[in-house]
Amino acid sequence: MFAKAFRVKSNTAIKGSDRRKLRADVTAVFPTLGTDQVSELVPGKEELNIVKLYAHRGDAVTVYVSGGNPILFELEKNLYPTVYTLWSYPDLLPTFTTWPLVLEKLVGGADLMLPGLVVPPAGLPQVQKGDLCAIALVGNRAPVAIGVAAMSTAEMLTSGLKGRGFSVLHTYQDHLWRSGDKSSPPSIAPLALDPPDLSEEKGSVQADSTVQGDMRCLTLEGEEQEEGEVQQRCGEKSLSEATEDPSVRGLNPDPTDSKTLQEQMDELLQRCFLRALKYRVKKADLPLLTSTLLGSHMFSCCPEGRQLDIKKSSYKKLSKFLQHMQQEQIIQVQELSKGVESVVAVDWKHPRKGSILEGSEVRTIVINYAKKNDLVDADNKNLVKLDPILCDCILEKGEQHTVMKLPWDSLLNRCLEKLQPAYQVTFPGQEPIVKKGKICPIDITLAQRASNKKVTVVRNLEAYGLDPCSVATILQQRCQASTTVTPAPGTKDILQVQIQGNQIHHLGRLLLEEYRLPRKHIQGLEKAPKPGKKK
Repeated sequence: MFAKAFRVKSNTAIKGSDRRKLRADVTAVFPTLGTDQVSELVPGKEELNIVKLYAHRGDAVTVYVSGGNPILFELEKNLYPTVYTLWSYPDLLPTFTTWPLVLEKLVGGADLMLPGLVVPPAGLPQVQKGDLCAIALVGNRAPVAIGVAAMSTAEMLTSGLKGRGFSVLHTYQDHLWRSGDKSSPPSIAPLALDPPDLSEEKGSVQADSTVQGDMRCLTLEGEEQEEGEVQQRCGEKSLSEATEDPSVRGLNPDPTDSKTLQEQMDELLQRCFLRALKYRVKKADLPLLTSTLLGSHMFSCCPEGRQLDIKKSSYKKLSKFLQHMQQEQIIQVQELSKGVESVVAVDWKHPRKGSILEGSEVRTIVINYAKKNDLVDADNKNLVKLDPILCDCILEKGEQHTVMKLPWDSLLNRCLEKLQPAYQVTFPGQEPIVKKGKICPIDITLAQRASNKKVTVVRNLEAYGLDPCSVATILQQRCQASTTVTPAPGTKDILQVQIQGNQIHHLGRLLLEEYRLPRKHIQGLEKAPKPGKKK
């Protein structure tokens, strides 16, 4: 409502009768306030002014000003507190929490969408549709906005936290706030909450609701932003200002890093883009406005302590970056309406991964990262403190508010579990073949056929670069038995070789001695016929 400048109609001192009426209205609207608190909010002798104004959309608003700050405003006979008042009484309204990067959108006139909410361990406050609510940021209970709930808490949960959650009326940094002393929100610690029982992490889990994780599924609705101009800030600092401030963790480039700031921003831009495609954007979202891709998906994928600024990259504009991604055949962009581009297709199977890492390499990387960033607990060397990047990589959504430290073995195991498994097959004189997923062992079984005849069946030869038809031909000659090659039951592209009789002995010799396959990748060799006793 106050995202743009308003027009003041009048500014007069309040009358004694109006002051008493205002106290009665405050007591009725906010019954949790005691008599003393109402007297503090609406003082008896101090100067109190009534300002009548017109918002930029034409709404007639009455604002009550005390001590130079707006403390209350009245719209359509409904009384609302300002952020100045809520900073003195942070528990006056049910409070919902969102991420710091959302604030700029709210100041610009956006409503708060439900995917932008942070759900605390104790759950969301219970409200009904139309209830007045406060909005705070993660890590600070001081409200930064007030709004009206667009649905009840039960409806929010039923919707899967999708859709518009709150119609925002007033925010920190808007023009109503600017009419006061322009002070910043005080630092009010979040209420202590009992963490959930995470017994599997024995002694390593600590509750801290100030831990900020990945801003998952952030969705906002508000004024349109020009392409390439949408930038996210934490607080009031721009990226250029923050990089000059050594107290801002993670924004200064590492002096040991030989990459320029532009090269680092290019990497961050591509990382946020690919992560947004993998975790945020769904096929049902297409076609997707490029501005929405940036503002609602890519920015929310930016690691904690860093800020995505396209102007600092070599691309300078979002359109140029997306054009490059289209040349890489990752996405397809079209101008569906004049001057407005949208992502209309995504190649979800496009190879976007980096090089392959062995388990030992992953462990080395994680250990070096923890030591370089001083994450090893000083009191217990067996524990590792989780910074925002590690939280984003290994914690589940419900653990973001509770898990601060993990034992080394748990941290390393979680990292390995999050990685996609792959395997590599190497043949003499050939380039290694890398395939995704876990490698299945060659499976050898015995089966009964008609007339109680035994047959040997072998599957999964293709995973090891072996041609089932060639293997069948070799076994037919060596075993002097008939062989057939048929599709394996329940599969489309896998063939199985069937040899008449129990031929596991010959098959084992072929796989182990001639093809030199590791025994651990062959199962069923123990079913070979045992040699007969000598007479």
